[in-house]
Amino acid sequence: LLRIFQSTKSLFYDEIPINNAKLSDLDISAFKSFLRNYLNIETNNEEELINYLINFHLLEKESLTPTFTGILFFANNPQNFVSESRIVCANIDGIDISQTDLETKNLTGKISDIIKNVEDFFKLVLSNKHKIKDFQPESEFEIPMTALREAIVNAIAHRDYTINAPIRVLVFKDRAEIHSPGKLPNSVTIESIKVGGSHVLRNPTIYNMLLKMRLVTDLGSGVRRIIKLVKEHLNKDVEFENTENEFVIKIPRKTN
Repeated sequence: LLRIFQSTKSLFYDEIPINNAKLSDLDISAFKSFLRNYLNIETNNEEELINYLINFHLLEKESLTPTFTGILFFANNPQNFVSESRIVCANIDGIDISQTDLETKNLTGKISDIIKNVEDFFKLVLSNKHKIKDFQPESEFEIPMTALREAIVNAIAHRDYTINAPIRVLVFKDRAEIHSPGKLPNSVTIESIKVGGSHVLRNPTIYNMLLKMRLVTDLGSGVRRIIKLVKEHLNKDVEFENTENEFVIKIPRKTN
């Protein structure tokens, strides 16, 4: 039922209150840092802070209950309330998921922490070469880090949170895959996102927070940017797969 209401835009799942959460479960210092760093707002006034939380749909107005998005971005322990708000990363020694995992990480915490930790995982498992520029060493990873970050942020912004499953990041010897729970929403197709022709928001409040943090644009150009970066750096094509249960981005690695 939640998915039906969500698909007709009569309900946005990311705005629902989390009934077993309280205002005290939010990390207010993290929210104040967000206001200061991204919106140039400095305040310690409790009433003002609550008003900002309500206006950003991070807090339900009447009960002051944190919303789904409020928990994801600012709870002290988001996974205590939303267990699926995590990313599982695996470095696989081969080209098939049945082969031995070299390393598996279960990344938890606030969304900002998870994004940073996924990037650290990619830097750990992907090869990079060093070149000297202006007397300083500069790293260049085999897959552009900007493309990988874009794919992860895209998954966080557009996944179906009614599905109780984490985002999965699988790094094989020949490719990296980002598995996002839920198929593409409504009339969106792989062809339309490739050309930046679709900008349907399944989770508008989550997207709005990522927009304020300058992690997305409001143009629907993320997938197109991934394709362009990979083509420029690797001269290879990104593959996309849309099933009933998940949307998958497959980014090739450099192979000899």
